[in-house]
Amino acid sequence: MDLDILVWIHQHLVVEQLNGFFIFVTNLWGDGLLAVLLSLILIIKKETRLTGLIIAVSLILNVLVVNLTLKPLVARVRPYTLYEIEMLLPVQKDFSFPSGHSASVFAFVWAYFITRKDWLRWLLLGFALLVCFSRLYLFVHYPTDVLAGITIGILCAISSKSLISKFTNKPWLIKILE
Repeated sequence: MDLDILVWIHQHLVVEQLNGFFIFVTNLWGDGLLAVLLSLILIIKKETRLTGLIIAVSLILNVLVVNLTLKPLVARVRPYTLYEIEMLLPVQKDFSFPSGHSASVFAFVWAYFITRKDWLRWLLLGFALLVCFSRLYLFVHYPTDVLAGITIGILCAISSKSLISKFTNKPWLIKILE
């Protein structure tokens, strides 16, 4: 059923005019550079330093769970290995489950979302959903890969906030946040 949903998306929602847009969106988040840069900007500014720290921890947890544990453990092949399709992206070198893009963008965005109450969090949430959909649009993940990635990202963000909150009264963390 997972492959059937993906094929339906490809047959009904993929249009040549949007290919470049979704390639851009997926590549913008892809190598982690944007996540690191935005995290550093948040950490540098005193009023967003705690948010930046929570995001950084969330992203580290995400790498440990997704890239170092689940992907090699599950070892799910990419959908384009089971269904012949003209690829818009180069062949991916890692496994499919869970979606690393979806997990990392939600680890970042959800950590921001739960620590900040500004309009930007809604914009970031929209961007995260676009990144997730781009993985389906580009036929590099199954829907369950993306859903698992979203779930893991959210759990990393919540865990990160909880972990950091346990140390907020510690003098060494107070000095970092000042």
